[in-house]
Amino acid sequence: MKNLPEINFATADVNELETQCKTIVEEYLGRTLAKSDPVYLLIKSFLAVIIQQRLLIDEVAKQNLLAYSTDDYLDHLGALVGVERLAASKAFVTVEVELSTAREQTTVIKKGTRVTADNQIFFALNDDVIFAPGETSKTCAATCTTTGAAGNYYAVGEINKIVENQAWLKSIVNTSMSEGGSDIEDDDDLRERIHMAPESYSCAGSAGAYKFHALSASALISDVFVSSSAPGVVDLYILLEDGNLPGQEILDLVYDKLNKNTVRPLTDVVRVHAPTQLNYDIDATYYISQDDSSSAAQIISAVETAVDDYIKWHGEKLGRDLNPSELIYRLKAAGVKRVDVQSPVYTEISEASVAVPVNVNVTYAGLEDD
Repeated sequence: MKNLPEINFATADVNELETQCKTIVEEYLGRTLAKSDPVYLLIKSFLAVIIQQRLLIDEVAKQNLLAYSTDDYLDHLGALVGVERLAASKAFVTVEVELSTAREQTTVIKKGTRVTADNQIFFALNDDVIFAPGETSKTCAATCTTTGAAGNYYAVGEINKIVENQAWLKSIVNTSMSEGGSDIEDDDDLRERIHMAPESYSCAGSAGAYKFHALSASALISDVFVSSSAPGVVDLYILLEDGNLPGQEILDLVYDKLNKNTVRPLTDVVRVHAPTQLNYDIDATYYISQDDSSSAAQIISAVETAVDDYIKWHGEKLGRDLNPSELIYRLKAAGVKRVDVQSPVYTEISEASVAVPVNVNVTYAGLEDD
């Protein structure tokens, strides 16, 4: 879609419309209108309404095209190819529930018992946890009580404060990183899935079809790479938003989505993986022109933003090569005069990998003459 030409359904050029209206009225009246003519002034007063109508016509017509459509209009385009906007979802996690002592009778820890890490985000047990006589420890699933991404990425062991304590209950601790929570799918991601929808008209089979179904598993997924390591084997590598690697819960979610009878061809063996993480450092020194000395503070702030954007740019897509030229370009656009980049050096990255920064050191070295 990026290569499609820009189009307009109705012109809203003020000078062009004014000339057209003036010409039509002059032909109808059979005389030339001076700039101070009341009729000419009346035309100019109506011109604002005409322009607004032209802009509205152009906008409404564009909402019928995938490249321009937004909000509810985009949802209607999705309905034409069977694609719905992914709803917001709640994060989930695996927890270990432990009793204070072994008992001679069955013990039940109630469904909905909450546990938290910070008394702001809470997770509740999905089901009753039933301990047979003699048992003291069991694992189960818990779901965040808040919809959206707020419950994501709590580290193992971080969720450990019981909210509703019960008799014989010693602890509830997460044994996996929490993930899976996402906000409602945005327009750009939905537009991309609608564009890919024809790949899914039969069951999965092509790389594009597998990618479409994987992206449909969660709005948290930002990129998917599909390959085959052996005949009949389909390998998918999943990347989450902001360059985060998926945990086992997300991998299982995608696996379950792809293994439905209506999705996976009978002879395919589907394997879902987290991508390989390639670590890199950013080590650069930059100079500001003496002529821009009065704006040095703003340029330094813009450089910090540019570096953050560069890191995000690398982390949002699988297989994106490490490219120091992109860093130089962004820093130059921020206003610096000269950049000396020691690291990273240009490095090709496989499509099953993602670049992740470890050490970031971007130093302002002072002013220079042109």
